[in-house]
Amino acid sequence: MKRKLVLVGNGMAGVRCIEEILKIDKEAFEITIFGSEPHPNYNRILLSTVLQGDTSIDDIVINDWNWYKENNITLYTGETVTKIDSEKKVLYTNKDREVEYDDVILATGSNPFILPLPGADKKGVTAFRDIKDCETMLDASKKYPKAVVIGGGLLGLEAARGLLNLGMKVDVVHIMDAIMERQLDRTASKMLEEELKKQGMNFLLEKQSAEILGEDRVTGLRFKDGTEVEADLIVMAVGIRPNVQLAQDSGITVNRGIVVNDYMETETPHVYAVGECAEHREIVYGLVAPLYDQGKALAQKILGIDGPKYEGSILSTQLKVSGVDVFSAGQFGEDETTKTIKVFDDFEGVYKKVVVRDNKIIGGVLFGDTSDGPRLLSMINEQKDISGMDRVSILQAPGEAKAESPVIAMANSENVCGCNGVTKGAIIEAIQNEGLTTVDQVKDCTSASRSCGGCKPLVADLLEYTLGDAFDAASQKESICGCTDLTREEVVAEIREKDLTFTKEVMNVLGWKNEEGCSKCRPALNYYLGMIHPTKYEDEEESRFVNERMHANIQKDGTYSVVPRMYGGVTNADDLRTIANVADKYNVPMIKLTGGQRIDLLGIKKEDLPSVWADLGMNSGSAYGKSLRTVKTCVGEQFCRFGTQDSTGLGIKLEKKFEFLNTPHKVKMSASACPRNCAESGIKDFGVVGVDGGWELYVGGNGGTDLRGGDLLCTVKTDEEVIEMCSAYLQYYRETADYLERTSKWLERVGLEHVREVIFDKEQRAELVERMEVTLSTRKDPWREAVESKEKQQKLFETINQ
Repeated sequence: MKRKLVLVGNGMAGVRCIEEILKIDKEAFEITIFGSEPHPNYNRILLSTVLQGDTSIDDIVINDWNWYKENNITLYTGETVTKIDSEKKVLYTNKDREVEYDDVILATGSNPFILPLPGADKKGVTAFRDIKDCETMLDASKKYPKAVVIGGGLLGLEAARGLLNLGMKVDVVHIMDAIMERQLDRTASKMLEEELKKQGMNFLLEKQSAEILGEDRVTGLRFKDGTEVEADLIVMAVGIRPNVQLAQDSGITVNRGIVVNDYMETETPHVYAVGECAEHREIVYGLVAPLYDQGKALAQKILGIDGPKYEGSILSTQLKVSGVDVFSAGQFGEDETTKTIKVFDDFEGVYKKVVVRDNKIIGGVLFGDTSDGPRLLSMINEQKDISGMDRVSILQAPGEAKAESPVIAMANSENVCGCNGVTKGAIIEAIQNEGLTTVDQVKDCTSASRSCGGCKPLVADLLEYTLGDAFDAASQKESICGCTDLTREEVVAEIREKDLTFTKEVMNVLGWKNEEGCSKCRPALNYYLGMIHPTKYEDEEESRFVNERMHANIQKDGTYSVVPRMYGGVTNADDLRTIANVADKYNVPMIKLTGGQRIDLLGIKKEDLPSVWADLGMNSGSAYGKSLRTVKTCVGEQFCRFGTQDSTGLGIKLEKKFEFLNTPHKVKMSASACPRNCAESGIKDFGVVGVDGGWELYVGGNGGTDLRGGDLLCTVKTDEEVIEMCSAYLQYYRETADYLERTSKWLERVGLEHVREVIFDKEQRAELVERMEVTLSTRKDPWREAVESKEKQQKLFETINQ
């Protein structure tokens, strides 16, 4: 009879331990998992990418619902274990459930620390710890302009970057005089601060919070020095505390965390602890790699295998903060017993420091170029004597060629993928035993690079190192998803060659591993088919994301946001009266002006959506769509004394020309009448700036996660030339970009000069424009179709009622 194993906590550390158990013996236990959140196991580290708009909640799920079923795991989500009776070996939940166990693993994680300030219970005060917090911040950004983040550590900076992307003005409050002081020395900290200031963050350092202002909802924050700052949203990111409440209530020994030995055993028989809730040798770890190491040690112990103990970890951090690469490991502070090796290049924004004691590297900090990180960490772990080494060669100068990849020097026991705890040895073993030849195959087999993807270059280097002459660089391609080994280019080529016309046909003919596809490939195939066959492909609404199917943006409370089209941000009295009448009729709780110069009706019930649009009688603004969202304009020469061109008129022409055009990702445009650039044309996908005698065209700008200034494509004289160049540029983007790839990423990948070569060639430009015209001739307002077509209206109501 199988032993009964219960995991309390459905997070990364606990589930990773279960994965390790299943790898060794799938039949050893009858497994039950309890999770307080209503979600499957997801990567909490990547919540910031969801907030910043890079990914969706689905994208950060590590093990989906099917994984639990496939492994015969009983999963209870949204249910919290409240007490463990270790004598009866029974645990109890907040839903009056009693479950017997033979062994129980506590992986209750940690709780965000909320400063005990007066007013901390007001609306608009949140932590940044889970999906619910993320949704709170997303919702606030749609209604309010000003945010304050308390905490200048990694989590606080990630929250601030996300809120900036959402259009909020952000102050970062930190009690210390330097940000990320736990991971960076003062030099690196100040370099990071300057870089983040350029991105729009404002820092209030050496500020101690005293009181949160406001009545029902927060309006500001007061400091102990008497100064105040306005705030509509306050995010507390000041640290975490091990969640030991269950252990305390159950008589299990706790100190700062749940006390465990080198095998992750608590002092209570058959009760173990792992992850952020566990205290090992008086240390509580919060980084992923140590928690995964703990899980491996525990898995072997609980299966009765005589494996290695967990003896602690040297902390290292390699991450990207708002697009800036940073690394730190070990002790990077300096004292009279240490010496340092430093490289500093202010022009390149690169800083490197290695700290040495007794001819051994004990720590280091890297900023801007972190490629030396794995090699340094290896030397720290090995306590390598560097007395015989050339001190200067320990750090490579910026731009200096490296003899070999840093992953080659790593020990087999070291993690290549910190997010998923995959070691160099595990990857090499998988490559050799499973015959892996590509990064995607390594990802599917070992989970290396499955999360943030930052270790993909190291995985590729390890493939080349392991396979030797058998390594095929040309085969290192990235498939569009795990359902297929085919790349975007291969899928598109097959659709064209075989004249495939609907998604199921593509999956069947091209041998999809999952015959139903997934949330990543279905929308992509739907887009590629529509792009290739604009005149004969029937859009599959069921393959679109939920907001596109609903033709509105779902909000935190289940209501929806509706944005009618306003060409160039220009409206009139009749339309304003109509919007006001609709707002009154449907009791719309908030009407907000968006950053794209549109009016947003927030809080609409889903059952009212068809009637709201019918009463508005206006085209959809596609605020939810992978299409042209808005064309932002300034007032132009008609009213502005600085304006040199009719930016408003051109903006309206562009918007009417390209509205409802399906694109790989959302597209934003703007038209400014002069170089003062009031419409922010320099950070749009396609921006137009008026100059004497013509227009400058900027492309590939992004005001989002990876802030990017647009590149000057060319200068033209007339509105007609602007539209011609825009048509060719957008069509080339549509035909060559990956689905969900913004123009900024696409342009960096294919190169500005290449795009110029294509578009400046008259013959190629004419062909692109012609294909664009064919596509535009078939476009429809998807919402108006849904409202006016009885068949599509029925589909819409079916979607609404699901």
